[in-house]
Amino acid sequence: MSTEKSVWRRAYEWHEQRLPIVSFLDHSIGTKYPAPKNLNYFWNFGSLALFMLAVMILTGIFLAMNYTAHKDMAFDSVERIMRDVNFGWLIRYMHANGASFFFIVVYVHIFRGLYYGSYKAPREVLWWIGILIFLAMMATAFMGYVLPWGQMSFWGATVITNLFSAIPVIGDPIVTFLWGGFSVDNPTLNRFFSLHYLLPFVIAALVFLHIWALHIPGSNNPLGIEAAPADKIPFHPYYTSKDAFGLGFFMLFYFAVVFWAPNAMGHPDNYIPANPLVTPPHIVPEWYFLPFYAILRAIPDKLLGVVAMFGAILVLFVIPWLDTSRVRSASFRPWFRVFFWLFVINAVVLTWCGAQLPEGLPLIQGRIATIYYFVFFLVIMPVLGWIETPKPLPASISTPVLKPAE
Repeated sequence: MSTEKSVWRRAYEWHEQRLPIVSFLDHSIGTKYPAPKNLNYFWNFGSLALFMLAVMILTGIFLAMNYTAHKDMAFDSVERIMRDVNFGWLIRYMHANGASFFFIVVYVHIFRGLYYGSYKAPREVLWWIGILIFLAMMATAFMGYVLPWGQMSFWGATVITNLFSAIPVIGDPIVTFLWGGFSVDNPTLNRFFSLHYLLPFVIAALVFLHIWALHIPGSNNPLGIEAAPADKIPFHPYYTSKDAFGLGFFMLFYFAVVFWAPNAMGHPDNYIPANPLVTPPHIVPEWYFLPFYAILRAIPDKLLGVVAMFGAILVLFVIPWLDTSRVRSASFRPWFRVFFWLFVINAVVLTWCGAQLPEGLPLIQGRIATIYYFVFFLVIMPVLGWIETPKPLPASISTPVLKPAE
């Protein structure tokens, strides 16, 4: 038995000298990677996002094996997946609802970063890569929504791609390039299918860079202070077990939707084959695009609306310099906490407004919410950092939980 173990040990050491995979993982997510010992469950959402990316790639590969990217066959091929492919219904529902859950965990991940100041030095590049992942996710999700070739798929593609025509001089050529012709047609579907299959692997590469950028300065923590070596613990087994518990809890909700409410987050018009001659009464994107859709419709001018919609995402890149406070965590910034939670409510209001017709009260609320969205980043963040008096920071992570000496 000991001889057998020594053989396996020698084989392992031989392999590690040539391709140190186990050593790399141990330094990245194992016992040799130190993490602050006060991370709460909001830090689980990074690993949940990685899990959902894996689910989306795997289910997407199986769906691509049975999908036909042709305008006359796409809708029927999706129905065939649902009815005739073994467990096709399960794979498709995991993929379709997985997109929503992927965005849920990423939105929580972003809001956590905003609350705890994870975008501040020395983590600016980490934040930028995260926003690039978010942009790639939006592009991937939009093109994936077109693939079933239902009514909302077709008209959503028509409306969103037409937005580029508002750009002076180059707008129309961009639209023609996206369409592959002069209308949303078969070349459009082929292009979107190719890019929808490719972009998840681009996202995976960006995630690798995101994790790499995280390991240089190390993880932020709820207190927002740099952790001393004594305030760190090995990532494994402490946080791997914590992530595993969070994953199990998350999957209860995910599979509850997959099995019992798989169509709850879809639009009923997308179960009707695409018809270029019949326009749906109300064209709306998926729910995770609704805040930006509300910003687009809040401005009556088409070009300014497009600029505002893209600006709502691009402003995230300059947050590290817009926030002038010397304190990272909102736990020590009482006024910032108030404005932050108003911002979260504001995002929910924008989501609701994006799902309504652009008229009456929803339009007025959408315009007010759009103003607050930009005021929060461009006015409140820089001004509040100058005038707010934060609470005193603890000397270390351990200080808040240690009893004072008697």
